[in-house]
Amino acid sequence: MELHLKDKVAVVTGAGKGIGLATVEALGREGVRVVAGSRSATPELTALSDKYDVTFVPVDLATPDGADALVRHAVDAHGRLDILVNNLGATDSRSGFLEVDDSEWRRVFDVTFFSAVRASRAALPHLLEAGDAAIVNISSINARLPYPMVVDYSAAKAALTNLTKALSEEFAPRGVRVNAVAPGPVRTPFWTAPGGLAEVMAASAGTTPQEAIDVVAPRTMGISTGRVTEPQEVADLVLFLASPVAGNVTGTEFLIDGGQAKTI
Repeated sequence: MELHLKDKVAVVTGAGKGIGLATVEALGREGVRVVAGSRSATPELTALSDKYDVTFVPVDLATPDGADALVRHAVDAHGRLDILVNNLGATDSRSGFLEVDDSEWRRVFDVTFFSAVRASRAALPHLLEAGDAAIVNISSINARLPYPMVVDYSAAKAALTNLTKALSEEFAPRGVRVNAVAPGPVRTPFWTAPGGLAEVMAASAGTTPQEAIDVVAPRTMGISTGRVTEPQEVADLVLFLASPVAGNVTGTEFLIDGGQAKTI
């Protein structure tokens, strides 16, 4: 399918790994000029810069000025902005609500929710000028299926899903479509890195991290397809929503969870 994305300009936040990295690669492959925001460059992101029209911008998007700097870099370099992908998010696994103090609530909301608020605010004047533009927010199944171990993250993602609909209501009539993608478990460093959720689950189940993510997690989480989602699968959905092919799709949340959510 021709997505008609060649030579468009995109900003991707949280671009150094996981879903963000996969999205940068997918956009680059389609001929999009990508400005990738992350606190630091990863070897994988650097490799994409050598292969595609990808520019890495070191920026802390949890700060009030980070989003402005990232968007300004994209517009200064390319003269326009067509696509914003708000991917940044962070959480830690905890025992429950009483373990999360005010500083952690603020940290998780700054990274996961307010980074998208600030990036959208910085990008929208340029997206409106470009016309036929798109924002894609990476939400989470946790916005609707919250777990006590990530209570703050779940609340931040629920806020992001609500923001998606509010922005679409205001800006879709003016040429900027806004949608959200809500993944279930995805094979990212949150799961696979040392000390990640796969290791935690493996220790509890008496198995290996690989077995935990490939077998235990899909079984215990009720994932109908029997496997977790791959980052590239999320990126492919982001590309579709960002493209003119989805020209009348807006204000919608798309689950990509292997059938884990049974009633939403």
